[in-house]
Amino acid sequence: MQRKEASHPIPVALLAELTYRCPLQCPYCSNPLELAAYRQELETEHWLRVIDEAAALGILHIHFSGGEPTLRADLPVLVDAARKAGLYSNLITSATLFNRKKALALREAGLDSVQISFQADEPVLANHIAGTQAHAKKLEAAALTKELGWPLTVNVVVHRLNIDRFPEIIEFAHSLGAERLELAHTQYYGWALRNRAALLPSEEQLRRADAAVEDARARLGNTLQILHVIPDYYEKYPKPCMNGWGSTHLTVAPTGVVLPCPAAAAIKTLKFDNVRDHSLGWIWRDSPGFNAYRGESWMQSPCATCPRRTIDFGGCRCQAFLVTGDAAATDPVCHLSPQHNLIETWRGQANAPARVEPDPFEPRVATVRRQPAPVGDSGSR
Repeated sequence: MQRKEASHPIPVALLAELTYRCPLQCPYCSNPLELAAYRQELETEHWLRVIDEAAALGILHIHFSGGEPTLRADLPVLVDAARKAGLYSNLITSATLFNRKKALALREAGLDSVQISFQADEPVLANHIAGTQAHAKKLEAAALTKELGWPLTVNVVVHRLNIDRFPEIIEFAHSLGAERLELAHTQYYGWALRNRAALLPSEEQLRRADAAVEDARARLGNTLQILHVIPDYYEKYPKPCMNGWGSTHLTVAPTGVVLPCPAAAAIKTLKFDNVRDHSLGWIWRDSPGFNAYRGESWMQSPCATCPRRTIDFGGCRCQAFLVTGDAAATDPVCHLSPQHNLIETWRGQANAPARVEPDPFEPRVATVRRQPAPVGDSGSR
């Protein structure tokens, strides 16, 4: 498919956040703190329209996520719709509710791959981080995934509590038969931002972890693809967040609000439109929220004249807003940012010799509520 003008590129992937309900209490969760505001979930009929409109936009991949997406009774219906629309579908799940009945229904519907999140390799630590006895159920789900022939990705969100177990975590993922392991350091949004002091690792921990990854890559070769994303706070320059605002990706939140990235709802100075009111295509091309930080005209100094502005696009708008209060500011992780001293302060605290281990964290609120309404029921609940 031919791409449109640079200001309106064709998105590649859709993150369908079906619900923010979740039985886990992970302290690094990037879901919003105001979970009660997301109770009015989209009905099945709306999601079916979103899937069709996503395919019409040129989207290739759809990731069903949350919260815990298997809490939605209509998940097989949505997977089937994605298959019929020609989209590659991936399930991102905590797997605590991923039983054989649900798995068979999803396989019949045409689900293409499964990604299971683990909190650690060791059961006691994993259950402590998850806030519930979840590890054994995840192991069963991983075995079931392989039995039914799906490609398995293991995702481990990395932070101060589990980073010292990198060698064990890598061997653990390999033993499960995973094709891919994502070691993604905590991004400080939502609950993770609230728990930053407890989660941010030290520089020495990061050095050892990086060495463990390089050793494992040399030993395991192509049998396990290992992706290691280091913490933003230890970077000299910001990452090209989502390959640029409104460039390749969009997220549909449980209520139908469409976002340029999963954390964009944190930017309170922007209004984002809802698929209940507009088509996905209009929101992508024409909505004020998606056009707010496209291109370069919004950039402030030093981004406006920086030769890296076409490489990292000024970094993360959400992080800029959460740290500085201004979503147009240079991402403060950049060493050129006028607010970079804030990052240096938090990094210094994480590396303090006299630091007490570990800081207490506030767990995410566990929420397992109602099932969605049947197709066609648009009434309030």
